[in-house]
Amino acid sequence: MKNDQARGHAAAFFTIVVWGTTFISTKVLLRSFQPVEILFIRFTLGLLALFLVCPRRMKGVTRKQELLFAGAGLCGVCLYYLLENIALTYTLASNVGVILSVIPFFTAVLSHLLLKEERPGGGFYSAWLVHAHHQGGI
Repeated sequence: MKNDQARGHAAAFFTIVVWGTTFISTKVLLRSFQPVEILFIRFTLGLLALFLVCPRRMKGVTRKQELLFAGAGLCGVCLYYLLENIALTYTLASNVGVILSVIPFFTAVLSHLLLKEERPGGGFYSAWLVHAHHQGGI
């Protein structure tokens, strides 16, 4: 059990380091590329990586489901990275990190207000503070 926990912490640390360096590396790439070009390169590399992991179609997944997944990726991930790249053309990487660290907080609050979901408890706010601190937001 301790070994699994240590691996989980190591994976979380690795994710934080990689995620945190994307702002800086994207800012450097913006010296030579446009935001859309960086987005295209990033998604091409991601597609190649996914193809290496799973070169065949997944069993039990229909074309309609694949289109739904592609649409969700386009609307969510693609727009997120495009807007992040554009934001980095206007401001510092640290400012973008601060803004992005606040997103989970507003998502939970708006979810409660608009969808009448369960009210976020104290654990959510303390976890958000830790997350924001690791992202450089606080």
